[in-house]
Amino acid sequence: MTDPAWRHRAIVVAFLALSTGARANADCAFEPQGEGRVAAVVDGRSLRLDDGREIRLAGIERAGTDSASRAALAAIVSGRHVALHGEDDAPDRYGRQPAFVFAEGSETSVQGEMLRRGEALASAEVADKECAAELAAAEKVARQGKLGIWAHPAAIKNAESPGDILAGMGRFAVVEGRVLSVRQAGTVTYLNFGRNWTRDFAATISGRIMPAFEAAGLAPKSLENKRIRVRGYVGSRGGPRIELLRPGQIEVLGGT
Repeated sequence: MTDPAWRHRAIVVAFLALSTGARANADCAFEPQGEGRVAAVVDGRSLRLDDGREIRLAGIERAGTDSASRAALAAIVSGRHVALHGEDDAPDRYGRQPAFVFAEGSETSVQGEMLRRGEALASAEVADKECAAELAAAEKVARQGKLGIWAHPAAIKNAESPGDILAGMGRFAVVEGRVLSVRQAGTVTYLNFGRNWTRDFAATISGRIMPAFEAAGLAPKSLENKRIRVRGYVGSRGGPRIELLRPGQIEVLGGT
């Protein structure tokens, strides 16, 4: 059963937010998808409720080792009553329900708290711009404060060190560097961070989703000679690659 006092506080908070125009910590609320008590933490971004549902924390990726991420998540949610919010409660292919999770008594999502502590990475998978901006801002707090994973220089991979990036094959990574050239091969555009196309790091954009990047002011040619930060899963087609599926995976850092 839900704590009536908690439900009352949630209603009061929602009313105050509407009446004052405040949106702090509310951008990732979305629609209610139920609630329950956390029975177990499965991994660094998944938990199981006492009714058996497995919940995947939407909008974030694991940072550091799984044991460290799992311990950080457990410290926030173990045994607590939580409310779920999201755009869609359909389970993923592993049977997990993606959701934004709010622990009882907190107006900040568990995702936001993990990011602020430097115990998670913003995934850039969230389509809602305000929610995505909220998650990015939370990650920035930890990055600037060198908290959690950000205390280690290797948290951000150097695009000039393809071997270090390739060592993270199949894992989510954040990479920074200068785009030396932009080339197209068939329907794929390559943002090249090195001069050896078969060995150096590159980010790729498929032609079918190019309009989304152009609409966001991220036409590939405009990124040439710019320092950018990209995030995504590391693959390999010769050298290390990150496939860019959403404009939110690119952050322009400056000029040459």
